Amino acid sequence: MSQLRTRIKICGLTREQDVDTAVAAGADAVGFVLYDRSPRHVTPARAAELARRLPPFVTPVLLFVNEDATKVIAACSEIAGAAVQFHGDESPADCALATGHGARAWLRAARIPLDQATPFDLVKFCSDFSKANAILLDALVDGYGGGGKTFNWSRLPANVSSHLVLSGGLTPANVTDGILQVRPRCPTLAVDVSSGVEAAKGIKDARKIHEFVAAVRAADAQLAGQHDRIPPT
Repeated sequence: MSQLRTRIKICGLTREQDVDTAVAAGADAVGFVLYDRSPRHVTPARAAELARRLPPFVTPVLLFVNEDATKVIAACSEIAGAAVQFHGDESPADCALATGHGARAWLRAARIPLDQATPFDLVKFCSDFSKANAILLDALVDGYGGGGKTFNWSRLPANVSSHLVLSGGLTPANVTDGILQVRPRCPTLAVDVSSGVEAAKGIKDARKIHEFVAAVRAADAQLAGQHDRIPPT
């Protein structure tokens, strides 16, 4: 079961009670958006204040969009143990510079086109960003920072070597199906939710957070059951 456990990140947190709810529900990571055009934007100081509520082994993740490396480094210096999520057009060199060439964990968002006629080579993307700790899959929408849209999971390659984080329009109603479809395609899978557990932009709904976590665990249980039924070779 441990190999199949799906890690969970609740993103776009702006309030103390939402951080506490995410932790109580069993989230592995919480995300703070440091992109000033987002309705969920918080300052580095506010992110640091919220992150101080986290217990050990719950990871704060700072989301940036095309930010200068010096500002990324400065923000990270305020939050011990923070990982970085690059959600813009950052190159591998940009990501390396901003994270001290691997000194800090980081994720790179791959923005998957909603139009299936528009090609996207995820295998090449994963190769280009092979130094990332994981590749986050989100839908390509106007603007940056995530748009709460779901792309067609079936268009993903059958096998990629990178750890993946499934994002984009996830909700308590569809995350189980998303995990069942995507988990077999990668070494490990995590999920990242923001708008799908909100009452309003930047304001989380505690019931939805708990329902989301329960749906993820239901998917894990289903996958574990499938794994147990496979005869040894």
